[in-house]
Amino acid sequence: MATIKIDGKQFEVDDTDNLLKVALSKGFDLPYFCWHPELHSVGACRQCAVKQYKNEDDTEGQIVMACMTPASDGGCFSIADQEASDFRAQVIEWLMINHPHDCPVCEEGGECHLQDMTLMTGHTRRRYRGPKRTHRNQDLGPFINHEMNRCIACYRCVRYYRDYADGDDLRVLGSHSNVYFGREADGAFNSEFSGNLVEVCPTGVFTDKTLGAHYNRKWDMQNAPGICTHCSLGCNTSPGSRQGILKRIQNRYHGEINHYFLCDRGRFGAGFVNREDRPRQPLVRADNGVLEPQDMDVILSSLKSVLAEAKGLVGIGSPRASLEDNFALRHLVGANNFYNGMSGPESHASLAALALLQEHAGRLPTLRDVESCDAVFVLGEDVTQFAPRLALSLRQAVRNEHHVLAEAANIPKWHARAVRDEGQHFYSPLFMAVPAATRLDDVATELFHLRPARIAELGFAVAAMLDDTAPMPANIDDETRAHAETIATALRKAKKPLVVAGTSLGSEAVLTAAGNVMRALESVHDDAGLFVTLNEANSLGMAMMSDRDVDHAFEAITSRRADTLVVMQNDLYERAQHGKVDAAIKAAKNLIVLDHSMTATIAKADYVLPAGSFAEADGTLVNNEGRAQRFFQVFIPEAPLQEGWRWCADLNSAIGKPVDWLGMDDLIDAIEAACPQFVGIKSAAPSTSFRKAGMRFPRSPHRYSGRTALYANVDVREKRPEVDVDSALSYSMEGYHGTDQPPALMAYAWTPGWDSNQAAITRFQDEVGGHLKGGDPGTRLLKVDPNVPEYAPAEPKLVQGWQAIPRYHIFGSESQSAKAPAIQERMPRAWFTLNEAGAKALGLAAADTLRLTIDGEIHALPVTIDPSLPDKTIGVPVGAHGLMGVRLPAAVSP
Repeated sequence: MATIKIDGKQFEVDDTDNLLKVALSKGFDLPYFCWHPELHSVGACRQCAVKQYKNEDDTEGQIVMACMTPASDGGCFSIADQEASDFRAQVIEWLMINHPHDCPVCEEGGECHLQDMTLMTGHTRRRYRGPKRTHRNQDLGPFINHEMNRCIACYRCVRYYRDYADGDDLRVLGSHSNVYFGREADGAFNSEFSGNLVEVCPTGVFTDKTLGAHYNRKWDMQNAPGICTHCSLGCNTSPGSRQGILKRIQNRYHGEINHYFLCDRGRFGAGFVNREDRPRQPLVRADNGVLEPQDMDVILSSLKSVLAEAKGLVGIGSPRASLEDNFALRHLVGANNFYNGMSGPESHASLAALALLQEHAGRLPTLRDVESCDAVFVLGEDVTQFAPRLALSLRQAVRNEHHVLAEAANIPKWHARAVRDEGQHFYSPLFMAVPAATRLDDVATELFHLRPARIAELGFAVAAMLDDTAPMPANIDDETRAHAETIATALRKAKKPLVVAGTSLGSEAVLTAAGNVMRALESVHDDAGLFVTLNEANSLGMAMMSDRDVDHAFEAITSRRADTLVVMQNDLYERAQHGKVDAAIKAAKNLIVLDHSMTATIAKADYVLPAGSFAEADGTLVNNEGRAQRFFQVFIPEAPLQEGWRWCADLNSAIGKPVDWLGMDDLIDAIEAACPQFVGIKSAAPSTSFRKAGMRFPRSPHRYSGRTALYANVDVREKRPEVDVDSALSYSMEGYHGTDQPPALMAYAWTPGWDSNQAAITRFQDEVGGHLKGGDPGTRLLKVDPNVPEYAPAEPKLVQGWQAIPRYHIFGSESQSAKAPAIQERMPRAWFTLNEAGAKALGLAAADTLRLTIDGEIHALPVTIDPSLPDKTIGVPVGAHGLMGVRLPAAVSP
């Protein structure tokens, strides 16, 4: 710790930080451009100038850059000094020489870091009247718009894209006053994290193209605290809407999960909410076989008769729906008739993941913790495609060796260029045992391309090398033994080793092997971590709610134990063989579907009830670390569209089974009472009755305008805002807004003088880049198991013949984002993949069609060659761009 003075005020600070971070953390307004809490300092823009004095007797001092100045003990600084202020004003004037005066039409207007900094320095008048430098803009694909003329050459974009995200197709071209930040040719960015340029860029060079399609100003949007629904990691988002249209997804800072960055699927995958083909009215199958709209009262009356006459109900939940929606369906059909909505392999893998997480509940790192791990062993997961945000964290983890070397050379961690120069090409070890090449291969120490059983075998061998009491697989070959010893040695030497596994392969053996590795590490390490990824946003929550999958549900229908099937936000054709789904639907007397998207299941339904998406509903999701987090409505949908749990409440009432939960608070109480495993979800966010200074918390910024004009075509009188009966949020700009508001209710980041999202958030953190004031949102549900489990037998079942394995893609494998128009433009073509030997053995060449029998069903796709695949292994594309409902891995007959 160090004691310093800033403008006469004394502070106790961390002496490993730089002055800019300290000043911002202490609430000072100090302008900056090139610095970012995650990118650290390079001193490129010269905007954060302050006066530094030798001691209290020094009256002259000298100008220094705050981002490049350590907060050393005894330091004496002035931000308000006139000479420093004049210097900052001069710098901003230089930077603005070539910047166009286009704020009224710039999509960044109103949330622009550059606007904030010009006002902060007092630069409100342009003196330069000469010609400005101009550039040609590029077409950067469906996600990002490019307006190079607004660039101030702060270098943030390339530092994030190349140095942080390891992208290779954004470059600095040109020199001196004619630099150009772009690609060598038009085209979409290669990186899966390119969308963060929208928020990293302090001007309007890179903007959200999906927002531009239906643009409005930040201050005229309504926002809400959201949770990304496109994978299991639970990244926090801030969806923005206007007039019932979802406009964009913005990052919502969470100090333990996503902090400043999202993946492109999470940022641009919500377009399905605005699709015209969504079910927005109740639908009933008419006599002519066509689904026709029906009034709400009429369909509830019809369903009253249907449910009353039913011989039994089967409820199929969904791992993409909230706990509230699933529990409401469970209450409607009865706990014994409720099923988790996952396929057999996915359910088994999710249950195995749950057991593994419960065994090591005290050693589950957050995404932020992952970045500080100095040796990582990945078993089976192509994390970039399956749980993308984890890949970005692993890219930071491999750089920990840079910090070790820098510390030895007395280089502060915030000195970005010096740390990279010292680290050069030395990286912390990352070992990856995966079925084929991944996007993380460029930073991996060693790669092992193996089938799932062989991945498990390697994992078991590593555990045995770490602890000789752990079982070693039988008949293990010398090569595998050598690889296992290398991995075990690196994990043993590490200060903070990490094991990564998951459910993407549907292999319980891989998860069991990861468990053995973790138990062995615990015997030699106090700080080992286990990170487990699951398939969908609420897969862990559903595994905690029910251990029965869709196969059990189908069996209940086809065996005539029940004749009415109720499906909550799920497409059964994604979960099982199409023939098996068809048979179950045919056996059911009635199929009732509650969903927010058109699906193949809805196409077969007798009754369809339009349920709210994440933008139109409140709910709780449980992420991969067992953290329950709450999301809230961005806008109230037009009736009769409503939350899935409200439909279930209506159906309960219709059949004379009244519920005592008519609001979110009551429903959450009911969940905790009926399901003890979810005790704690109530504290994931404040209750509906919570107030600050007697006020709710606004969804809209304080400058929200046009509320009267917005509805002038309907009524010239001002429309009274709706009252939110399910949360402490308001549907207006009225309410309490301060830096001490509960983080779980923070719909957007704004504070006086700081309009840009990633700059304003500094005022809501305990320190810049740290945790949110009041604690990061969410409640951990998993408790530490005091019983030390024994090692599992090292007996993976090897497949000798041909085997099909799943291949995921960030754009297309997740069903909801695959419905977003922007994502659809980036979805790859569906291929079966083989290595050269496999293609030759089957007499195939690239682009030939392969007919593959998987689980008794024939599928045909063209072939592409992937030399990284193991022999006799066929990669099968999963999701909307490939095959749905197939059970993988599986022995196959090509």
